[in-house]
Amino acid sequence: MDILIAGAGIGGLSTALALHSRGIHATLLESAAELRALGVGINLLPHAVRELHELGLGDELRAIAATPATIDFYTHDGTLLFREPRGIEGGYGYPQCSVHRGRLQMLLLAAVVDRLGPEAVRTGAAVAGFTESPDGVTVRTAIGDFGADILIGADGIHSTVRSRLHPGPDPMRWSGARMFRGAARMPAFLDARTMAIVKGPDGVELITYPIGGGLVNWVLQVPESDPATRSGDTGWNTPADPTEVASLMNDWRLDWLDTAQLVTTSDAVFHYPMVDRDPLPHWGTRRVTLLGDAAHPMYPVGANGGSQAILDARALADALALGHGLAGYEARRLPETAAVVHANREMYRSSPDELARVTADYRRKTLADRSSR
Repeated sequence: MDILIAGAGIGGLSTALALHSRGIHATLLESAAELRALGVGINLLPHAVRELHELGLGDELRAIAATPATIDFYTHDGTLLFREPRGIEGGYGYPQCSVHRGRLQMLLLAAVVDRLGPEAVRTGAAVAGFTESPDGVTVRTAIGDFGADILIGADGIHSTVRSRLHPGPDPMRWSGARMFRGAARMPAFLDARTMAIVKGPDGVELITYPIGGGLVNWVLQVPESDPATRSGDTGWNTPADPTEVASLMNDWRLDWLDTAQLVTTSDAVFHYPMVDRDPLPHWGTRRVTLLGDAAHPMYPVGANGGSQAILDARALADALALGHGLAGYEARRLPETAAVVHANREMYRSSPDELARVTADYRRKTLADRSSR
């Protein structure tokens, strides 16, 4: 069985490795001319870390990541609202890992090249479309056509594969917030194993945590009513003025963190709209499906974006190895990820008390899911 994967991000690379572990060959079609360690930090939940351990990457992941033990919730005057254990300390069998997205991607890329060979990743191969037949699927790219038995669209929130599978209206749903993001070059705060969420006035919220390598990741969420943001037309990954961003926290008083330093020691500050899409009624066909952000873009709360892509990879490889096909993969993962999309929306809109309830409920469900495997 030959598999083509559109996109060599975290989801696509994890899928190639999971398939290879089950004796299934995959080739990745990446639009970028060169893969580099770009981006800021992400969190991988314990169930995603477990999958990378099972792919033989646990030690390498731990070497480049921080492993938070708690997440603390504060008001902007420094009052601790509540504390939630994470990872091993939260009762899971694996740690939570906070890591630079680009470093994680390079780790996965190196494993793919080592195990599948350098020809498994074709760069400059932006997917333009595909044609299905009873015998397979032909994928049109910027460097020519490729044929395979199955195509996996792991090409992100602006997925070409998704747009071809679902050509009707499929708008981004705006949360009402803009995110400013960066990775500061500074020592880790508190005990170096704490994530923090700080609730500021007027709905402004800071999420920050160490990600290893002398970096502290941060996201500042700011309510906004810009019509361009509502439609999802605003620029993605657009540079922002660090001084202006830092000024949004001028009146904050945290004795364990200098919020101005957090912003101004970042190599770059970017802004993004916080958007998702409504869950699809189905993902694909007998030969073409979706994975990761292409399948289920979600608000970046609850540390679920990259984690769910890695879980998709495991489920897809299992379904194909067991002869259940793409239908079996979709039947398992579509309802699970749709539930996470809705849970993330609820979590974002929650008050501190409600957030404590939502996170506790999610933790109980995840622990139950882990014990049932």
